[in-house]
Amino acid sequence: MTYVEYKMLNPFQRFGYNFKKVLVSIPRAVGNFFKAIGRGFVKLFTGIGKGFKKYGTTFAKGDWATKLSYLIFGVGDLHKGKYYKGILFLLAEIFYVLYIALFGWQYISKFNTLGTTETGMQMVNGIPKQVFGDNSMLILLYSVLTIVITAVMFVIYIANIKDAYKHQVMRENGQKPTSLAYDVKQFLDGKYHVTLLSFPVLMIAIFNILPLIFMILIAFTNYDKQHMPPGTLFTWVGLDNFGSLFNLVEGAKKGKTFIELTGWTILWAILATFTNYILGMIVALMINKKGIKLKGLWRTLFVISIAVPQFVSLLLMNQMLQTNGAINVLLSEISRAFGGGAVEIQFLNSTTLMARTTVVIINCWVGIPYTILSMSGILMNIPEDLYESARIDGASPVKTFTAITLPYMLFVTTPQLITQFVGNINNFNVIYLLTGGGPTTQDYYQAGRTDILVTWLFKLSMDTQDYGLAAAIGILVFIVCATISLIVYNNSKSMKDEEAFS
Repeated sequence: MTYVEYKMLNPFQRFGYNFKKVLVSIPRAVGNFFKAIGRGFVKLFTGIGKGFKKYGTTFAKGDWATKLSYLIFGVGDLHKGKYYKGILFLLAEIFYVLYIALFGWQYISKFNTLGTTETGMQMVNGIPKQVFGDNSMLILLYSVLTIVITAVMFVIYIANIKDAYKHQVMRENGQKPTSLAYDVKQFLDGKYHVTLLSFPVLMIAIFNILPLIFMILIAFTNYDKQHMPPGTLFTWVGLDNFGSLFNLVEGAKKGKTFIELTGWTILWAILATFTNYILGMIVALMINKKGIKLKGLWRTLFVISIAVPQFVSLLLMNQMLQTNGAINVLLSEISRAFGGGAVEIQFLNSTTLMARTTVVIINCWVGIPYTILSMSGILMNIPEDLYESARIDGASPVKTFTAITLPYMLFVTTPQLITQFVGNINNFNVIYLLTGGGPTTQDYYQAGRTDILVTWLFKLSMDTQDYGLAAAIGILVFIVCATISLIVYNNSKSMKDEEAFS
């Protein structure tokens, strides 16, 4: 289709054409995504190969001090006069050896079994006493810590070798190593970014990366209420938790629950994202329309609604939507005024359709104000010349919206849409505080009809302590969110043609 033919289509035909293009491009986008992953693995293994080659070459070309640095950290730097760095490298090696010998080895040696001795009662001098055995939780936790520390030490080991060879080459060229004062000055000048980012990166590693690795490993164990340390041990079960989620044979509740809740989670994310986006855009257009008075007042009202904590609004709506809540009381009064009886609509726990519809509508109440504020700022930045040209050409308001406003908004807000979509997949507050996952059903495993994957994960963790299954769900949710985000963003105009609206 040519550009002229495309412009001759009406808005509905244009939407259908674009929607078809998106559907056709999805397989190619998925293919490109996995190709990129493949290229990443190729680069990784190529880099590893080059690293081993350089490792051997450096050893062959190094002097005795550089070669000894392969075994004892810092010898090369000490020999070349870089004393403070050599001492730091040596202290790092001593610390690591002491850590492994005194602490780490007792846990990492049991990593393959997660413990063999259970806590139990034993006779000690003829008196029964509780003797504590292995603790699978601590074994896994400290093993992860030991593995991470070992990885860090490997990086320090390579840095020690590179530094030793670097200073060897400098000495051969008649250069002297830099002083401590010079290096400190560099970290306050040319390498100041390293100084500023070191502490945040360390905190991210401790409070994000370590727990993430621990959770991933939990997904491959049978850690649940029946295997709760220190009383009992849990062990590795491989892919059993993942297998139970995809077990679709008749009577397999876990598999059925996962598949159906995944479908509802994606549907919920789509509805929650686009209802907020479209309705928020419409209200923002109304507020920013020329001739509308008291614009500041309307914006202030929406800001005030955002200022109220979301959980307060949701709990209030939960109470108002009960059978004896404010909504039913109001409807009952109206009904009686016209000669009817009491109204007791069960918004949250009657039928699946009613509960899910109510959740989507209430989400609009708490979500639209955010969209309005962001849209208002974007609308103010659309060049007025575009609208003036459209009016001169005789374009209708609908044509102006579909040809200027909507494309501009979509271009600017695509990253925001992706963020909102992923956020709604993990939108714990709206579901849990409104319905608690209800209405309840016996067809699902520890879940209700409005539960999404993240609320089901929470219930598995808190109610049944099925941590292994919950961790497996968390990993799958992460994979889905990461895949969708990368594919959509990398194929959006915001990424491919960022200068289009500049």
